[in-house]
Amino acid sequence: MNFLSILAREAQFYLSIRGLTKWTGDISPDSERLVADDVEDVADRHGANVAFRFEGTLTTYDEFDARANKFAHWALEQGLAAGDCVALFMENRPDYVAFWYGMSKIGIVTALINSNLEGDALAHCINIADAKRIITGAEQDSAIRSSAGLFTAAPAVWSLGGSEGNDLEAALKGVSAARPSREHRAALRGRDLCLYVYTSGTTGLPKAAKLTQARTQGMMRTFISPCHITERDRIYLTLPLYHGTGGLCGVGQGLMTGACIILRRKFSASAFWDDATDEGATSIVYIGELCRYLLNQPSHPKERAHKIRTGFGNGLRAEVWAEFQERFNINHLCEFYGSTEGNVSFLNFDGKIGAVGRIPGWLEKQFAHIAFVKFDIETEEPVRGEDSFCIRTDVDGAGEALGRIGEDIRNRFEGYNDEQATKKKILRDVFETGDMWFRTGDLMRKDRDGYIYFIDRIGDTFRWKGENVSTNEVGEALSGIPGVATANVYGVPLPGYDGKAGMAAITTDGDVDFEGMYVALGQKLPTYAIPIFIRVQRDAETTGTFKYRKVGLVKEAFNIDEVTDPIWMYHPERKEYVPFTQDRYDSLRSGAFKF
Repeated sequence: MNFLSILAREAQFYLSIRGLTKWTGDISPDSERLVADDVEDVADRHGANVAFRFEGTLTTYDEFDARANKFAHWALEQGLAAGDCVALFMENRPDYVAFWYGMSKIGIVTALINSNLEGDALAHCINIADAKRIITGAEQDSAIRSSAGLFTAAPAVWSLGGSEGNDLEAALKGVSAARPSREHRAALRGRDLCLYVYTSGTTGLPKAAKLTQARTQGMMRTFISPCHITERDRIYLTLPLYHGTGGLCGVGQGLMTGACIILRRKFSASAFWDDATDEGATSIVYIGELCRYLLNQPSHPKERAHKIRTGFGNGLRAEVWAEFQERFNINHLCEFYGSTEGNVSFLNFDGKIGAVGRIPGWLEKQFAHIAFVKFDIETEEPVRGEDSFCIRTDVDGAGEALGRIGEDIRNRFEGYNDEQATKKKILRDVFETGDMWFRTGDLMRKDRDGYIYFIDRIGDTFRWKGENVSTNEVGEALSGIPGVATANVYGVPLPGYDGKAGMAAITTDGDVDFEGMYVALGQKLPTYAIPIFIRVQRDAETTGTFKYRKVGLVKEAFNIDEVTDPIWMYHPERKEYVPFTQDRYDSLRSGAFKF
């Protein structure tokens, strides 16, 4: 890259930072301005604009605000007050956003519950939030029945369209649509709680992450400038509203600007381009696997006829990124890294393929609260030097990303509604005695130009034959094999061996040459990283945000007595995958195979 190109890149990066600061610079834990104040101002300025396009119905900002006011007055009639918590357990619909926005007007905290939960998992999420009421929709009746008797405080259930619990729609008929007095939230500040948003539950029961007013404002405002969103845009949103990326960051692009949100109940790969084109979408919100699903679809007549110019999201793998933009003619994507609860976040402004963000040299002092430290895969702990402090990684060296905990809005870590879970995420005495840093649980690296790349989740990287294996890297290689639709990679113990052997649970969308797969993978991966076992599933086990579930797969491993799916095993003598039979299972357990 020549000098002029470098200068242009840095100038563009500087302008991008300024644009972001314009939207987020006034957010503070001490601020009296809250989420409801932001959205009410937008509703006042853009009342006639369409806020939501949903299943053939248009909702203006005036109508959206009035609906939220009704929810707020209903809650007050219920005797709820600022600081109380209600659980929102509902499918995607405009009322979902209107409800928690209405609660924010009177200082009530809303717990955004995964609409796919039921039984013990559902009860757990509601119980740890100490919810006073449960608000459901038309699709949650069976889940509510499955959890009967499991709610600790026996909160009353109110439903919009369902048969379980009280009829909320009927209760709203005589309720005022006028804005409730701001006095109900007057005592609150930016540091006070606004929402609970739950972790995905890929490794156990979900944890309730605390989102303050200031944190919620930050999430709702951050992606406006990078995507150049104005009140004329239409944002196509297919992600679940209980998750931060879609429900706060995506929704915020609309509610903070007066833009329109094209909301879909659930993501549909087959309907995506019809919806996006017919509804006039100009921007999208994505998860990496969503992009892969779209690429796996056959050609669609409208896949390049849309008006989409930009989008943001996370988890977009490098091998999908360029192909996605090229095939579907989308010029600009903003990949980001961050967690709902964490204080470490990055944003890729310039579209560098594979990068989640950048910290150029001239900005390092402003990002001194973020560090990458050397990490021991076996102990799953940062490496410490002779002075007992952590060791920073070298250029391109893999390490855990940490965020220093402080009182600034960028540094705060509010934790979870679980003290023990919060403590596990805090690392102490990192670079000096007494300091505290948030553990992201993610391995990342930074190159010479300051670009930052996600490598893998800690625990998703395992050791085999003395080498570190990245499940993310193996998953990318497997996904490039013809016929492989999805690949979920993990490590499993193998009798007689240290470390863990690689195993992958895949789904297919065509014929797969299993006999030739080992050779094909050998062209992309070092020998030690090629999985020993391939499990073929009918459907991938994922969370509502397309994150792969691994706990059950790791537990079942290659136990032929428990796994009914077909399994293929690498045969060390034949140098190819073969069906994993009972005889081979017995031979493996006896140590006959030497890998």
